Amino acid sequence: MARVGLILTPGFADWEYAFIAGTASPFYGIDTRFFTSATGQFRSQGGLAVTVDSSLQQCLGWKPDVVVVIGGMIWERAEAPDIRDFLHASRSNGATIAGICGGTLALARAGLLDTVAHTSNSAEFLQQNAVGYAGQALYRSSPVAVVADRIITAPGPAPVSFTCAVFESAGLSAEVISQFRSMLAAEHG
Repeated sequence: MARVGLILTPGFADWEYAFIAGTASPFYGIDTRFFTSATGQFRSQGGLAVTVDSSLQQCLGWKPDVVVVIGGMIWERAEAPDIRDFLHASRSNGATIAGICGGTLALARAGLLDTVAHTSNSAEFLQQNAVGYAGQALYRSSPVAVVADRIITAPGPAPVSFTCAVFESAGLSAEVISQFRSMLAAEHG
């Protein structure tokens, strides 16, 4: 069974993880778990109270196939957790690393976006909020997720393409992913 570790922070963006968490396990047999750098209770951006009792160290021991950094306003502030070592260790363990919206800042700070094509909310968003970011030449202005060398990035308004990229990295077939995407797109057709 594939494993996906979702990394949450105080004020995490409710819509960015919902399709992954809500469908991966019950519909696709993907083991999905939540982790955080500081365990305990906190609230989402929308006010949902959650308790996450699994640490980043526990995530490393679990060895997920995909590590997903969920966005939130905290990534733009000084109190953002420093998860560079965790991200590098996860990648060394073979995990695909994914970040959406503010979560891309954690990847940029870790240097993971310096050598691969990537996207985010905007190029300026990365430059202004990620000290040390050196991947400007590889930035792609894209409304959908960008995948390159086991790195997945997406802007905040792209949770569907982001989820599809995460599911592909977790081993779901192209046919299943196409059905998932079509189901979510049906209301827009």
